[in-house]
This record gives sequence, C-alpha cells and structure tokens, in this order.
Amino acid sequence: MDGSGGESGSLATPVQKKAHEAWRVYQYYLDKTTPHSTYRWIGTLVVFLIYCLRVFSIQGFYIISYGLGIYLLNLLIGFLSPLVDPELEVSDGATLPTRGSDEFKPFIRRLPEFKFWYSMTKAFCIAFLMTFFSVFDVPVFWPILLCYWVVLFVLTMRRQIAHMIKHKYIPFSIGKQKYSGRRSSASSGGGSRAD
Repeated sequence: MDGSGGESGSLATPVQKKAHEAWRVYQYYLDKTTPHSTYRWIGTLVVFLIYCLRVFSIQGFYIISYGLGIYLLNLLIGFLSPLVDPELEVSDGATLPTRGSDEFKPFIRRLPEFKFWYSMTKAFCIAFLMTFFSVFDVPVFWPILLCYWVVLFVLTMRRQIAHMIKHKYIPFSIGKQKYSGRRSSASSGGGSRAD
C-alpha cells in the first residue's frame, strides 16, 4: 500500500508545482499593479463595459447582473465604512476626532482600496464567464429587479451617509491635507532682514 500512495503523490507533485508556479506569476503581476490605481480602475471600467455589452447584446442573464449589483453594493459599503465602527466601539479613548484639538487618526477602511478593486474586477470577470452558460439565464422581468436594486441602493446609501454625518468621518481624502497657520504675511516676510 505504501507504493501506490507514493506513486499518486509523485504524480500530483508536478501538477502542484505547475499550479504553484502559475499562482506565483499571477501574484507577481498582481503586486506590480498595486501603485497604479488609475490604470487598474480603467481596466475595471473596460471589463465592466465588456460585461454590459455582452448582457445587452444577448438580452439575458439579468439575474446574474442583479446578483452582481448586490455584491458590488456590499463591497461599496465595506469600502465606505471604517475598520472600527464608532457605534460598536468601547469608549476607551480610541474614537474618531470630532474637534480640531483632538488627535488626528486617519480613516482606515474596513475594505481597503486594492481589495475593493480586486474583488470588483474578479466579480465582473466571473459574471462575464457565467453568461456563457445557459443554465444561469433565468427568465425574469428585469425592470422589477432594477427598481428593487435602485431602492436598495438609495436606502443603504442614505443609512451610510447618516452614519458618516453622525460620527463625522469622510471616507475620501483628496491629496495631502494642508494646515495653514494664523501668522500674517508681514511677520513671516523678510521685512527684518538687513541684507
């Protein structure tokens, strides 16, 4: 019995090695895309447009699109939410700053931007592949699904925005924050220089 177990293990080893090597190459190129967020999002937009064109051209797979929309809404909520929810947090002093004199604590997302992008792109690719299998083309009346998704989106975003306003956090930062002092330009100018 030892010989047969050893043989099957040795037969699987080259396959495992190839799969591991393919995963390493994939991960290498995925890691190389990390600093290029603009190009990553442009690529995702292209994948999204290809998916929309496919669904529009074959006039079907609306249930796949609805499921994709629910998943993307879930990802968006994770992207807009803080890692530690201020409502659930025990009051140990580690809260979001509410006044200018409070200590600055950066906004840390529950779902980081890279994982948000990666999950979204992967979801579009999987949904696109599902459109090639007729078993997923469940006949539905798509306007009802669209209306339901829009209502769900509006209610969810209204709740998320109310949470953001209540706890005074903004999940987006545009550029580096600059602080201006209250010094006048005359006191900071070179008026007192002799040369």
